[in-house]
Amino acid sequence: MIDSGDIPSPENPEDAFAAVVALRRLAASLERSAVEHALAQGWTWNHIGQALGTSAQAAHKRLSPNRRAPQQDQ
Repeated sequence: MIDSGDIPSPENPEDAFAAVVALRRLAASLERSAVEHALAQGWTWNHIGQALGTSAQAAHKRLSPNRRAPQQDQ
């Protein structure tokens, strides 16, 4: 886990924004991997959507392995 002491202060915007970008990328990667593993374990899109706090349709539209755009390195 990330220790909150490792997160830069918002008083240093350059470091804080860099951390935001890194955390977003980490979260997206974790989410994609978790969806792939959930599908492999037989989870339904309804179950995945519930776990993510969204509808099955929204989860499928955004995260379906055959529908999502490849991850872009920025």
